[in-house]
Amino acid sequence: MRAEPEREFLSHSSHWGTFQARPTADGGIEVRPHELDPDPYDLIHNVTDAVRHPTRIDRPYVRRGWLDGDKRARRGRDTFVPVTWERAIRLVADEISRVYGESGPEAVFGGSYGWSSAGRFHHAQSQVHRFLNLYGGYVRGVTNYSLGAALVVVPHVVGHNGSMLHSSSTWSDLIGNCELFVGFGGIATKNAAVNAGGAVRHVARGAVRDLHAAGCRFVNIGPLRSDLPDVPAQWIACRPGTDTALMLALAHELIATDRVDKAFLDSHTVGYERLRDYITGAADGRPKSPEWAAGICDIPASVIRKLAAEMAAKRTFISVAPALQRAEHGEQPVWMGIALAAMLGGIGLPGSGFSVGHGSMGNYGNHPNLLRNPPLPQGRNGCEAFIPVARIADMLLHPGEEFDFDGGRHTYPDIRLVYWAGGNPFHHHQDLFRLHDAFQRPETVVVHEPFWTATARHADIVLPVTMTVEREDIAAASNEPEMIAMRRIVPPYAEARDDYRIFADIAACHRLGERFTEGRTPCEWIEALYRDWRERVRELAPDTPAFADFWERGSTAIPLDPAPHSWLDWYRADPEGRPLDTPSGRIELYSETVAGFGYDDCPGHPVWREPEEWPGSPHAREYPFVLVANQPSGKLHSQLDMGSASMATKQRGRESVAMHPADAARIGVAAGDPVRVRSRRQASFLGIVTLSDGVRPGVVRVPTGAWLDPDFDDRMCVSGNPNSVTRDVGTSRLGQGATGQLCLVAVEPWNEPLPPLTVRTPPVAEAR
Repeated sequence: MRAEPEREFLSHSSHWGTFQARPTADGGIEVRPHELDPDPYDLIHNVTDAVRHPTRIDRPYVRRGWLDGDKRARRGRDTFVPVTWERAIRLVADEISRVYGESGPEAVFGGSYGWSSAGRFHHAQSQVHRFLNLYGGYVRGVTNYSLGAALVVVPHVVGHNGSMLHSSSTWSDLIGNCELFVGFGGIATKNAAVNAGGAVRHVARGAVRDLHAAGCRFVNIGPLRSDLPDVPAQWIACRPGTDTALMLALAHELIATDRVDKAFLDSHTVGYERLRDYITGAADGRPKSPEWAAGICDIPASVIRKLAAEMAAKRTFISVAPALQRAEHGEQPVWMGIALAAMLGGIGLPGSGFSVGHGSMGNYGNHPNLLRNPPLPQGRNGCEAFIPVARIADMLLHPGEEFDFDGGRHTYPDIRLVYWAGGNPFHHHQDLFRLHDAFQRPETVVVHEPFWTATARHADIVLPVTMTVEREDIAAASNEPEMIAMRRIVPPYAEARDDYRIFADIAACHRLGERFTEGRTPCEWIEALYRDWRERVRELAPDTPAFADFWERGSTAIPLDPAPHSWLDWYRADPEGRPLDTPSGRIELYSETVAGFGYDDCPGHPVWREPEEWPGSPHAREYPFVLVANQPSGKLHSQLDMGSASMATKQRGRESVAMHPADAARIGVAAGDPVRVRSRRQASFLGIVTLSDGVRPGVVRVPTGAWLDPDFDDRMCVSGNPNSVTRDVGTSRLGQGATGQLCLVAVEPWNEPLPPLTVRTPPVAEAR
């Protein structure tokens, strides 16, 4: 018998890395890093365990209670009935007809989050929004969980044209120019593994090492030493959530020692005098001195003074990690970080300035695209209702209630149908048992999912969709140098279908199929998206290949701006000729606009406000630890939590609870012991202790992303999801961002047998 010919490795891409893959004899896949990636991450190996995992959804299912007429009760804990695709499509089509016909698009929430696929065509968020727009639109979510507070406050300070997300200072600008890198929240380059639209070249770890080799000194400010792991760094282990107080004290020292760049403040900013009076205490009688901050941050005043002097003497770059703004009053460290950089006068100069996010995603610090990458057209949303994306539980629980957001007063709509394709809110959201309660309220929940996640288990109609390796697409991301041909590696699992086909079939029930598809197959759409993009870039890159050649090669170059640049260098060079699109045209250290909103929790300039839960709170007596729920190192959010890279970070299948050895000894636990972590939400989760002197005493670190494995009666997650216990409140009335990074908890030994994990087996299904 002749041996089977060895199968070819084909190009593919994901949010956590571009790779090559081929099918294996047992129906799985083998992956290896792509030659384009100089520093691949292990996350690519998660996919090998996922394609035929027991948690794959094999066919359409309908929740038993919903099918029997019990529209709401027992979501999340009910059994499911398998149905044919024909019946599933008809059930969804009938629900869409009913809800849109009775209540219109204001009763439909188009839930999705943009991390489901790196592909530009099979991008679930684009697909579901394009589909729902056929019916008049949907209630949408604005901003995002990652940068909700920053996305609202930064435009008030530097305008939309001063965006830091896709035009931050490049690594090539910092290397050789920056002398001091001050990282509030460090530079956790594990997070730079990912980029929305596909990570092609991982450069952050190498760039940090090159910065150090060029003579740059690093300062890591935060409760975790591991947040700056790649080079030697000074660790200033301040209390979590007190960074704004520390920044104010640094600014106070600059003022007191006459080290403020008055010329830059006069020529490029407005409002400095108002902020100065607050910092010095002239406005409120409370100077924000190093001694004042020392009692808040638990950092000696002498350390603050020494750092301020060094920042003034050197070319200093200030980075604020996105984690800092995922907390109550999260707008303040971002705004104050910009103000501190302005007081130093370095904004727009090589090697100096400010950013939100270097090291937090793969595209930060890379050279930007010269033209936009190809999007799938979504049509027009005819519904004006929206919510800040992190307020979904409030919306479902409190229809008709008013809320503030960015100066406006809005009303939560009454949602009858939730349609979710892409993303897992039972990862991203906070206080997940409250979200579970909120999900009981809609009349119908439809979910597209490849896996039996908690979101799928909270659905009424579950439609199985393909993974990216089971379909073809093109990947293109901001600030990445290559577009990738995503070749299909294996056929679809069981009865799984692409989102596109599902939406086309439902639309056809309403005679809208042709409007949705425009008469194109997926392959024709992919080629059309590429062809339109090629026409736009041909003037910049005339050698861009035709689609057939691109598909054969597996990749093609994306035109990038080759020049190193620092953030706002164009504005610094010509503030009168090229003003910012703020009301004043300048950097607004005091914003009349924000002040006019009348928000006590976010006034017209950066301020220190005590969070509801922090070590100085009276709640700390019962809940003495600060939980830091940071990004995981073994996966992107909760994606492929069952994969090998993810499982390697767990203990006994559960998340690790990292704590200082002295804290562990005080509560009577050792490395490897199970503990219960509980909060004021009357909720808890189980985890396994790991010890580290790189965790500040009084802090426990638990990465997010464990698939929720709930004991609903005890309101406990047995797999270790920290969002079981985090607070579901907005950052402020201005930004209404997510606050899942920090909360107060108690940690107790778990002396009972560990409950079994059920999250990696499908829910019970009933045959009918």
